[in-house]
Amino acid sequence: MKIKKFLDFLPTNFRHEKSFFIKNNLTDFEKLSNLSDLDINEIQRKSSLCTLTNLKKIRAIAIFKKEIGISPPQAYLLLHCGISSLKSLSLSTPYELERKIGRLERILRVKTEIDTTFTLLKEWIKKANQIEKSI
Repeated sequence: MKIKKFLDFLPTNFRHEKSFFIKNNLTDFEKLSNLSDLDINEIQRKSSLCTLTNLKKIRAIAIFKKEIGISPPQAYLLLHCGISSLKSLSLSTPYELERKIGRLERILRVKTEIDTTFTLLKEWIKKANQIEKSI
């Protein structure tokens, strides 16, 4: 499955947010990652069907994509495991992330299709640490 646009990976429960972004030409991860809390509140004011939670999730996924190069499905997996920011990722350990992903898979009773190796998790944490130190 090839992702044509950044928003194509979003599940159907994000349809209102996706529709708003497409109508307002906010379709690339660069623009979405730069949304401030004020921007998100303004979007919610303009389109009452957009939820604050979903807008913040989309921004977090865009930030992961922009800053670390994580694919949207991988970033979505991190969100489901409770990692919602670069800071929380930088404070994690590869073992901890592996454990959270495993727990999520057991709770859902499915194996994720996303290949997350211990080395890949270490790389993500290292990049997040570098970004957090430069801020």
